[in-house]
Amino acid sequence: MSHTSSGVPKPVWTGRIEEGMDRRMEPLNNSLSVDFRLWSQDIRGSRAWVNALGRAGIIEELERIELLEGLDRVSEAFVNQDYSTEKDEDIHSLVERLLYLEVGELAGKLHTGRSRNDQVATDFRLWGMEEIDSLVGSLNRLEKALLVWAKDSVDIIFPGYTHLQQGQPVRAAHWVLSHFWPLDRDRKFLKDIRRHASVLPLGSGAIAGCPFPIDRKLILAELKFSKLSENSMDAVSDRDWALELSFAAARVGIHLSRLSEDLVLFGSSEFGFIKLSDGFSTGSSLMPQKRNPDVAELTRSKSGRLVGNLMSLLTVLKGLPTGYNRDLQEDKHSLFDSIDTLHIALPAIEGAIEGAEFQEKKVREVLSDQLFATDVADYLVQKGVPFREAHETIGKIVRISEEQDFALDEVPLTTLQSLDPRFESDVYDLFSWERSVESRTVRGGTSQKAIQSQLDAAEESIELE
Repeated sequence: MSHTSSGVPKPVWTGRIEEGMDRRMEPLNNSLSVDFRLWSQDIRGSRAWVNALGRAGIIEELERIELLEGLDRVSEAFVNQDYSTEKDEDIHSLVERLLYLEVGELAGKLHTGRSRNDQVATDFRLWGMEEIDSLVGSLNRLEKALLVWAKDSVDIIFPGYTHLQQGQPVRAAHWVLSHFWPLDRDRKFLKDIRRHASVLPLGSGAIAGCPFPIDRKLILAELKFSKLSENSMDAVSDRDWALELSFAAARVGIHLSRLSEDLVLFGSSEFGFIKLSDGFSTGSSLMPQKRNPDVAELTRSKSGRLVGNLMSLLTVLKGLPTGYNRDLQEDKHSLFDSIDTLHIALPAIEGAIEGAEFQEKKVREVLSDQLFATDVADYLVQKGVPFREAHETIGKIVRISEEQDFALDEVPLTTLQSLDPRFESDVYDLFSWERSVESRTVRGGTSQKAIQSQLDAAEESIELE
């Protein structure tokens, strides 16, 4: 590969563009600082391409072996030395330049029939599949931590909230599992996206395909892709899988944010339901008594970054004309950042969940007797009262209990019967937390049996992976 007098590598297209690049253009043009992390994928793709060229008779067998050995040495060089600040235009140019240093002019045959368009699309997909596998593992570990916490909290009765107002009693395990299932869906969604990413673009050239008899199926097998791209023009510009991955990352972030919000809220002194371990809490630089849930606050804040990255990628892809466009250089920065962010947040929130504890005494103290209101309405329904009528009656009883400063279970039977004569003394049997949660036996409910079914389903979902 040729160089300038200063030793800076020339761009690969200098045959057409005679004058050197203006120094003001270089920071805009060069992408090595972003795509450097794709070096191992670029070498993997290049090895597969060398083998394909050999099988097609484009290069001799000895040339194939020498190129592969040269790529191995380049790979070793990346392991042993930091090339991230080199002056090369991108990772593809850097790998090719280093290969020139290893095998000389033979390196010029590597790019035969291949474009940086299908090359980067292949590298990017290889990276995406690897990162998805890693994220699936991280989500699996977080789900297991939530499952352990749920199993340990089945016997704790917890106020269930709607509109941040106490609604009905539930088992604490039910609340924990309400955060398990969204993450479980995320994990399975990521596996679907991996299948979408596993489409091989290599062999598509710049836009019109490869003019040499390359066996793309053998490349597919070597690189462990699942499917060949069907249209070369689409293959080099398709970033749907990256868009899906960016959306999945944002969705994971939203689910982590909601979990974090609950940890912040329920860990506050006003609630006091949950205590995070010391390792995932911080203090105040001024107020000695403070115990701050920074792990949850920081995780919650990351969701905005992930959503922003999704919007950035959507905007880049919007309205691009047919074929490859240089705008696609911007597809990596936001997606790399999203995946890096999740790699930081997921282990942290996993550790927070592993050390979190319910403060049972505090939970019992805040359980409001008004949580039984729906049970009382159901009591009248079982007596044949239409639910809307029962709902109105219980609303009146709640208002009376508040005005006369009675607990709901202390409202006199005579008062109850003045509103509906079908009330009998057995209505007071309803005021039991255990009885209330046990009354909801349907699948997805709060009874012991229903919770156990949910735990079994959660266990099975993880074990199937």
